[in-house]
This record gives sequence, structure tokens and C-alpha cells, in this order.
Amino acid sequence: MYAICGWMGQIADAQASDQLLDTMLGRGVIAGAAPGPGAGRVRDRGGHAGSQAGPDLVYADEEVVVCLTEPVTGQGGVASGVLDAAAVARLYHAEGDALLGHIHGSFALALMDLRRRKVLLAVDRAGIRPLYLCRLGEAVAFASRLSAFTGLPGFPARLRDQALFDYLYFHVVPSPGSIYQGVEKLLPAQAVDLNPLGRHAFFYWHMPYRDDNPTPLTDLSREFRRLLPLVVGGAAAAPGTGADEVGCFLSGGTDSSTVAGTLRRLRGVPVRTYSMGFDARGYDEMAYARVAARHFGTEAREYYVQPQDVLDAIPRLAAWCDEPFANASIIPAYLCARFAHNDGCTRLLAGDGGDEIFGGNARYANQQLFELYRTLPGWVRCGLLDPLAAIPGLGAVPGLKKFKSYVDQARTPLPDRLESYNFLHRTPLAAIFDPAFLARVDPNAPLETQRACYHHISSRAIVNRMMHLDLKITLADNDLRKVNQACELAGVDVRYPLLDERLMDFAASVPPQIQLKDNRLRWFFKQALADFLPPAIIKKQKQGFGLPVGLWLAEYAPLKALADDSLSALRARGIVRPDYIDWLRARHAGQHAGYYGVMLWVLVMLEQWLQAHGH
Repeated sequence: MYAICGWMGQIADAQASDQLLDTMLGRGVIAGAAPGPGAGRVRDRGGHAGSQAGPDLVYADEEVVVCLTEPVTGQGGVASGVLDAAAVARLYHAEGDALLGHIHGSFALALMDLRRRKVLLAVDRAGIRPLYLCRLGEAVAFASRLSAFTGLPGFPARLRDQALFDYLYFHVVPSPGSIYQGVEKLLPAQAVDLNPLGRHAFFYWHMPYRDDNPTPLTDLSREFRRLLPLVVGGAAAAPGTGADEVGCFLSGGTDSSTVAGTLRRLRGVPVRTYSMGFDARGYDEMAYARVAARHFGTEAREYYVQPQDVLDAIPRLAAWCDEPFANASIIPAYLCARFAHNDGCTRLLAGDGGDEIFGGNARYANQQLFELYRTLPGWVRCGLLDPLAAIPGLGAVPGLKKFKSYVDQARTPLPDRLESYNFLHRTPLAAIFDPAFLARVDPNAPLETQRACYHHISSRAIVNRMMHLDLKITLADNDLRKVNQACELAGVDVRYPLLDERLMDFAASVPPQIQLKDNRLRWFFKQALADFLPPAIIKKQKQGFGLPVGLWLAEYAPLKALADDSLSALRARGIVRPDYIDWLRARHAGQHAGYYGVMLWVLVMLEQWLQAHGH
């Protein structure tokens, strides 16, 4: 839907190159169908490029080739209004790489400077649009979808052991790596310049956090309320496919309710909202979605997900996803988007991003409590509490187990502490992985990735540092990938109003002490919208389209059979030890199906992806 691809340099002869470009474009379409007649292409100008979204998004002159996923917005005196590929080329001629500071919106950009023999690749500030790159000899290839590379001559499609390890750690393959050797994907707000002198990667934008903003709360609230209709209305009316019939995801959380309610107020008539329910205790949030729908007067559409829906969706999603992906909520997201598509909806507005810019993730409050320990005088911590917590057997003493756990976690610095309950930290790695596989990977790489992101920020505030980390780990690598791929497979456009740069800039200006106040999540957000959102939504705990996958893997026989077959095949791959798989299955079959089912699902989806992609 918003796919670009191409290369600079020699990959094949002219006739074969024409066919390759069409093949690459086709791999971004459901079921590998041929790209539509509206796709834009540039051929035989020293660089080949194509964009599924239309001919205006590919441009070439004597010096440059420009390829865009969608129109961008120019701001300032250099370029204003909606810009197509030709306008971006003119901007590059005038500004060079500095053009990135003048274009806004969601996009992936590939620009080939034929005179300088350089390729400039970039993605938007939130990382909404993905972009992969690889070198094939002297050529540089790029694509929105990793699968576009698999048809290129000389592309080996060799799995990276480190990526497999990282997947089992994060349940996704995090950027900047990819599942294949020699392929990388761009980080949010990142640009990569490849030229005869080498490779230069840089960030052209950073969240402008202001730790000590003196603006009064009333003024901040007023500005927030002013921005909301602008960003929601802009997302609904943005140029591109899908603007005809617009609906909203509605989970019943604060973000989706805010987006749906704002669109309803803007339109002045009921808008369609789509909600998923689950017949499993602790997972169903349909009651909250109904509260929001009644409060705002939306045309509510509801669907209850069944175990058979999950079984049917697994092979389709495994085949469609570019890389192994184990966030189980991609299934209800896909079912919801498909439900909306069949209802005539062509674009959905999603609330993703609110937690990561307004302090909504539960771990932000939890980590603040642990940070209190680090403010105690050194003699109290080192001379009293640390030695007390280190007493052998203390964790078995009634009433002291929580004390020991608290001290043990508090002594671990951020961001490492965020992974205290990661499956790969709860069991020795030698008991999880095949020894030969483990010897080929760096077990510290996932934490190093997080440390680099956590510390790459000017803000001193803990909550801002955690949100900054989550903009990559939780949002760009996970939630956006989930919703994007689910909607692409369903044939629905999706937009993220809360990730409009105007709102991101504003959120960065909210002082951290009111983002999270008295350990209450989203304090500013909820105060500012106290007379807009229904009280039940304001007070509820975060959940989203959570899938009871652990329970259904244990209770639904066909799903259990698929899991058994997948795990049996995975045992022979030399990645995870067979006895670890047996250990997980035994505990999953006992009284902890919900907990151990998570890791079983991660393993099942890995095997499903490997099979679907010919490995």
C-alpha cells in the first residue's frame, strides 16, 4: 500500500532489471500479485525505483532519482504544502541532505544522487514507514518490505543467528538489524548516506524534551486540546489511499477512545468504531469499548475472536510478516482490520503512540519506585539493606521475599532492570539454547541495544528516558510493525494521529513530573481530558487487544496440535534445546498456561515463519 523499492548500480541487464523492479513491487502486494497500474516506476537512469502509491511519488531528472511512499508536507519558507517526489527533488537541489529537516509526515524516502554516486535513505520521525537496505556487490538496494529482496539475483537470504537470539529475547527482530545477513532496517528519524567514501548514518531529529518547562498546567492543557482535533482531522483527511471511508480502532483504552471521540466531535455525525472481544476472563475489554462508544455516540461494530480465528490467521500472518513476529495481538489487530474492510472501511485511525509520549506504560510507575532506592544514602544501601538482602535463604522467609526481590531489582540500573522478568533472564541461557548456536551469538547484544537508546537523549528525567527507549523498542519495532502489517494484509490504510509531529513536539514539552505524578500514569493526559473522556475510561487499567493465547494453546485442540507440530519441527533446528521445549510444555500444561504460553507462542511463531519463508 505504501511500498517503495529499487536500487542504484548494476544488478542485471536492462530487460531483466525491468522485470525485477516489477517483481519487487509485486512482493509488497497481498499474495504477491502484480502491482497496480497506478504504481510509479523509473528505469534505466542509473537507478531503478518504484512506488506502489502512484507515479507522482517517483521522479527522475539528469542528476537525481527520488522515490517516496506517500506525499510529505513541507513547512517553512523553503518548501510548503503537500510535496510529491518532484518537489522533494527540487528541495534536495536547493538544500542537500538538510531537506530532511523540511519534510514532515509519515514517509520512507530513497534519493539517488547520480552525479555524486550516492544513495540517501530516510524514514519519518516516528518510524511509521519501514525501510530496508542491502548491498549486492557494488549496487545498493532498498525496499519497504524485506521480501522484495528475495527475488534479486545474488541475494542469499541467509538467516542471522544473532537475529534469531534477539527475536527470542524481544519477541521481534529489533532494528537496525534484520533476520537476514547483510540487511539492515532504519531506525525512527534515521537517515543513511551511502557513497563512494563509505556509509554514514545519522539522526536528523530528536524528541525535544524539556525537563523544566515553566508553562502553567492550564496553558499546557489548552494547547493539548487545541492540537487534538488538528492531528485527528489531519490523519482522517491525509492524502493517499483509504481517505474515503474512515473508521477507528476502539479497544476502550484512553488513546483509542480519545481518537474516536475527537473524530466524532469533528464530523458531527457518528463514526464507525471497531472493537474486538475475547471470551476469557481477564482479557475482554469490550465493556470499556462500549462505554466509549455510548459516551461519544459512535456506530460501534463488535467482533468476538474465537480460537478457530487464531488458527486460521496464523499461517497467513506468518507468511505476510517480513520477519518473525510474536506479538500475539497482531491477530486481533488483523481480524479487526479485516472486519472493518469487509464493512466498507478504507482507512482506520489507531491510538498507538500515546503511552510512549504521555507516560502510559505501567513499568514507568514501577521503575520510579525502584529508583527511590537509589536515592537513599550510600551507607543505608551498602551498609544495611544490600547485606540484609544477600543473606542466604532470605527469600524463603515469610514477609521478606518481596523485600529481597525489591532490593535485588533496585540494585540493577536502568535500562537493564526493565528486563528483569524476561524469559531469557529467568533461566540460564545454557539451559535454553543449543550450545553450538549459543557460541555463535552475543547474549549481551539486546541489552547493549537498549542501553545505547536509553542514554542517547538529553533529558535527565527517568520517565523521559524510558519513553524515549519505548519509542523504539515498544513502538517502532513492535506496535507499529504489528498494526501496519495487520492492516496491510487486511487491505486497509492506517494512520496514527497521536504520532503527528506537532503532538510529539508538544508531548516532549510536558514536564516529566506531571507526565507521571504521584506515581499515577498519564496524569497530565487524563487531567487535560477529564471533561472529555468518560470517567470509567479515565480510571481503567491499560490492556488493549490482548489475546488469551496461552489459555487457548492449552484448551483448543486444533491450536494445540498446530503448536505440537511446530515445536516438534523446531526441536531439530539446533536453536533451542529440546529439553527446554519439553520443560516449557510441562509447565504450560500445569497451572501456568497464561504465563508459559507466551514463550511457547514465541517458539511456535518462529517455526511458522521459518516454514512459510522456505527455511
